[in-house]
Amino acid sequence: MALKRQTKEKLIKSTFLAVALSSIVVLTLIMLFLFMEGLPIFRDYPVSKFLFGHLWYPTSDPPDFGIFPLLMGSLAVTAVSSAIAIPLGVMTAIYLAEIARPRVRQYVKPVVELLAALPSVVIGFFGMVIVAPFLQDTFDVATGLNLFNAAVMLAFMSVPTICSISEDAIYSVPGELREASLALGATHWETILRVVLPASTSGISTGVILGMSRAIGETMVVLMVAGGAALIPTSIFDPVRPMPASIAAEMAEAPFRGDHYYALFATGMVLFLFTMLFNIAADHIAEKHKQVGAATL
Repeated sequence: MALKRQTKEKLIKSTFLAVALSSIVVLTLIMLFLFMEGLPIFRDYPVSKFLFGHLWYPTSDPPDFGIFPLLMGSLAVTAVSSAIAIPLGVMTAIYLAEIARPRVRQYVKPVVELLAALPSVVIGFFGMVIVAPFLQDTFDVATGLNLFNAAVMLAFMSVPTICSISEDAIYSVPGELREASLALGATHWETILRVVLPASTSGISTGVILGMSRAIGETMVVLMVAGGAALIPTSIFDPVRPMPASIAAEMAEAPFRGDHYYALFATGMVLFLFTMLFNIAADHIAEKHKQVGAATL
């Protein structure tokens, strides 16, 4: 009986190991393919001009493949959407976990989580048909398809993820910590700010990472509502063209294994590295807060 149990445990461990290794292998193969198709552009086009060039005209003669406006567009959209989504997601999570009545939480939380299931094309269509005319009329701008519209739509997509994970992290803080804080004379708000949030910072950071990771790599929404102009934004109401939108819009038109084709793959390579660095930095911050929270507790 003991031998049979050990055999079963080894089989389960081997299965999980195989699944984990297959995921790593698939990711490695995708990364190798991306680099193999992206690096050839640098044989004839300097890396510095590719990264810091201000002109993106792949069909001109000679072509220009400067992705600096695309990179700035991605950074700007991500920064503005983060400024909107993180406070909304975290504050909604605090309300659901610490303030709302159980009956309210029972109904509101599934609705918030359901928003995460909305297809990105539906959110992009909403941004085009409803939000764009509203922004154009309200702020008297040239076009409603701009950086701010894209940031709002990306924030709308990120809030459910941030809220759901953050709410679970806050709700899982032991009740004894709250009771001890209240017993020492702290108010409800002081307990939330000084006890509950520090204890759940790691989980909240994870929610923020996942929410922003979705925003960084989102393609359909920025393709539909960002405006499509490969220009460096000087205002939140300027049209922009983030890197994912440029890849999606032009890949079907790029000649196979031509310079334009290689440039788009190199753009994807930069996007991959940018996203990887963001996740590494965010994981480092989350781990740091986890250690600080554990030491405090």
